Amino acid sequence: MELRVVDRTDDELRIEVAGENHTFMNVLKGALLRTEGVAAATYDVNPEQSGGQTEPILSINTEDGVEPLDALEAGANAVSDQMGTLADDIETTFAEA
Repeated sequence: MELRVVDRTDDELRIEVAGENHTFMNVLKGALLRTEGVAAATYDVNPEQSGGQTEPILSINTEDGVEPLDALEAGANAVSDQMGTLADDIETTFAEA
């Protein structure tokens, strides 16, 4: 996965997330929306409406002085934690079968 900053301000971050699709982007967006200080999180993968862009562009808007990069880190950590929990649950379930 390659990340490229498209735009960054005190309360907004737009990054290109190369090599990902709706599956990952929806999970990350959901985690961001549950992150404290995130006012909005969305992504765009529509190349016709985006001037030919083919990689997802993630947009994060924050409030209450939360740094967008910190929010992204918190969201990514939440996704990682969820996947670890899922892996543990799968292992436990099938070890008992």
